[in-house]
Amino acid sequence: MKCISVYTNNFELFSDIYEQVLEAPPQENEDILVEGITVSGSGDVPDQYIERMRQKPEVVVMKEKERNIMILQHGNVFEICLPAEEEAV
Repeated sequence: MKCISVYTNNFELFSDIYEQVLEAPPQENEDILVEGITVSGSGDVPDQYIERMRQKPEVVVMKEKERNIMILQHGNVFEICLPAEEEAV
């Protein structure tokens, strides 16, 4: 899964910029500012990472079922985990 980190602990701010981040996500290892919030392309994470994070009591796990997007919130960061896109041939 592709992971995008959004550096805020404010759920309201995160919700406000969520769609903007999905429309124009940063590239891997790229940092961008969206309405003053740092957003970073964190690259790919294995499925086991999400399972390990789910086990931690300090991690909030949210799922957007329609687009199969997982959102992990812990500390001062939200991690948006997107399903890997199929490569066009």
